[in-house]
Amino acid sequence: MTREELAQHDGKDGRKAYVAVGGKVYDVSISPLWGGGDHQGLHQAGGDMTEELKSAPHVRTVVERFPLVGQLEEPELPKKKKWGLF
Repeated sequence: MTREELAQHDGKDGRKAYVAVGGKVYDVSISPLWGGGDHQGLHQAGGDMTEELKSAPHVRTVVERFPLVGQLEEPELPKKKKWGLF
């Protein structure tokens, strides 16, 4: 799943609420704590929460209990040009 596709799963207007953690994408839609794609006014569904989770009051395993729906694709970095002899 690309970051653009993940962003479409923001939990608003009946859409599913997905979050990415450590390159994995989880469906948090069933959690009442993620109603409308918002988690206690601190986090929004539809994005990568890897860094945010480091300062959360709970451990990563809480998120890992939710259904795994995919892998987050990382964009390819531009390849460096090789300079050679002409």
